[in-house]
Amino acid sequence: MFSVLFPGQGSQSIGMAKVFHDNFDYVKIFFKEADDLLNSSISKLILEGPKDQLDLTENTQPAIFLVSYSIFHVLKRETSFNINAAKYFAGHSLGEYSALACAESLTFAQTIKLLKKRGYAMQTAVPKGQGGMLAVLGSDIAIINEILDKNKDIFNCYIANDNSVGQIVISGNNKDLEKFSLELINNKIKNIKLPVSAPFHCKLMNSATKIMKAEISNLDFKSPIIDIISNVTSEPVNEISDIKKLLISQIEKPVRWREIINYMINKNINKFIEIGPGKVLSGLVKRINRNVELIQINDLEDLKKL
Repeated sequence: MFSVLFPGQGSQSIGMAKVFHDNFDYVKIFFKEADDLLNSSISKLILEGPKDQLDLTENTQPAIFLVSYSIFHVLKRETSFNINAAKYFAGHSLGEYSALACAESLTFAQTIKLLKKRGYAMQTAVPKGQGGMLAVLGSDIAIINEILDKNKDIFNCYIANDNSVGQIVISGNNKDLEKFSLELINNKIKNIKLPVSAPFHCKLMNSATKIMKAEISNLDFKSPIIDIISNVTSEPVNEISDIKKLLISQIEKPVRWREIINYMINKNINKFIEIGPGKVLSGLVKRINRNVELIQINDLEDLKKL
């Protein structure tokens, strides 16, 4: 059995999906529709840059979705592989929106407009330069939780992503992250400051939660045709009311990616197909379990792997 994975922020690059855009007219139509819906040239940003603009969260989120959605439809139309035979769809953070759109729970228009608003809300939730994220390498989540709890009177940092074995991402104000980094160094734990401008997936995103609650609550969702794994619970979610509630809480809750992958493997998934730019999720899965098959769809040659 197989599952489909949709990447999140950090997978973007200039020229992603260019080969699909150049070869298939319906992908050009998706790109043109995205430009019209967002009233900006997101397509030019994806295909030509500049990178600093593509890396802005309010642009990155709709851009990665557009690329993932386009590749998904190329796979459906240009191969005999039945992608809808997947047991689960799962996406990392914004990738959960890609999963919902490809599972026909949200329309293309709903999703890309929602992600533009989500990206802007998250980007502006904390003044630029005040918050950030830190990758902790080679440690265990229980150890990190213990350090955070023991030092809560000294600094307030939060687990944002439990990505894989030995890779945990922490969010917080920059001053708190500096103190936390020193504590990690004292414990001989490797850590790297990430090049992001905001502390995602923690309580500092509260203003973004309020904005997205207003947006999501009034949106018309359909029941997904494939089981979606929630970032918040690391388990399937199918009820529309639950999907909405969890998407709202996802803004401040950690992404439980390691648990998501382990859940699916425990349900006899032995193949994962990553649909979207890059190979980030495949790398994380490999660290979690080396015995599963991994396929990424990034160019026309990749379609033959299926």
